[in-house]
Amino acid sequence: MAYTPELRKGIGDVRRCLETLGIHGPSGSRSHGMHEPDRNAPLVLVACSGGRDSLALASVATTVCGTIGVRCGAVIVDHGLVFGSADVARAAADKCRRFGMAPVIIRRVIVDSAGVGVESAARDARYQALIDVASELGAATVLLAHTRDDQAETVLLGLTRTFGLDSLAGMPDVIDRDGVTFARPFLDLTRTQTTAICTSRGIEWWDDPTNGGTADEGGLSTDLPLRSRIRNALLPYLTNFVKTDMVSHLSRSARIAQRDKDYIDTQAARVYEHVVDFADGEAMASIDARTLADEHEAIRTRVIARTLTESNVPVSSKHVEAIDRLIVDWHGQGAVRLSSGYSASRQNHVILLCHDGMHENR
Repeated sequence: MAYTPELRKGIGDVRRCLETLGIHGPSGSRSHGMHEPDRNAPLVLVACSGGRDSLALASVATTVCGTIGVRCGAVIVDHGLVFGSADVARAAADKCRRFGMAPVIIRRVIVDSAGVGVESAARDARYQALIDVASELGAATVLLAHTRDDQAETVLLGLTRTFGLDSLAGMPDVIDRDGVTFARPFLDLTRTQTTAICTSRGIEWWDDPTNGGTADEGGLSTDLPLRSRIRNALLPYLTNFVKTDMVSHLSRSARIAQRDKDYIDTQAARVYEHVVDFADGEAMASIDARTLADEHEAIRTRVIARTLTESNVPVSSKHVEAIDRLIVDWHGQGAVRLSSGYSASRQNHVILLCHDGMHENR
């Protein structure tokens, strides 16, 4: 069977991804042809929705894993948010089994959108299901089918919600969540290329109705998720407006920003270990303000944000900046009131993060 250029690129990108993660068969074989994986070989899982991107990744990953003697399975998460979602999940599972994937697991989740919105709640529920399955099976990694188009959409989405470098960096190639490694080998492929992979392999896919249609098909409903409106209206508009491929432009920019973000995060992690203490009596956490004040603002704000996150306190840029002023512009001001009944106050050279009642007791 002749491989199309799109299929060759997909195979190459998945192979490089697994090599980077150090995933290979027990013998480390790189010979041509398919290899029956040993039952103790590493397990690679693919998160599959039944859409073109994830089915293309599932098909390609099965091919790559077969050539290196690694097991390849799939996880299909059924959010139950659209009519017939169970049928879609079963159809996706059937396709994955026909690819030769094993195990193929369907997980039904309940999406509780109270206070966070459906998109965010569905994403959290999906990740938790993937983490649970990967942990149960001892998977070496979970592959996600995000493409260059998804990266561009994520950058624009981030700009509507956050500020600074983090919003420009988009999605990293590899992340760790609760001890599970997630990797995105298709970030340099476009949605057009994943469509071509499916077409060349005769794979039929499902189109999620919440993704909407294109703007020139009669407009978009404002009821559609923000990401869908960015995908089908804003990105095409920007591309036409500046006469530039904005998907490629934003994706390249995200890779550069991610490189810089990785460096700053590494430096911030080093400082964090020296200035933050989670064993300070009644306080949830304490920050050595005098030591942290000598660091650059980019480091200080990351240390503050991480301290709040590790303490399960909701983080906002407004609160981070207010706590930073307690560090570098201290003149006796009162505590910074945070979300959910928490606050941060300065006592001598220490910032104390407490629940409001704790400060009163102290």
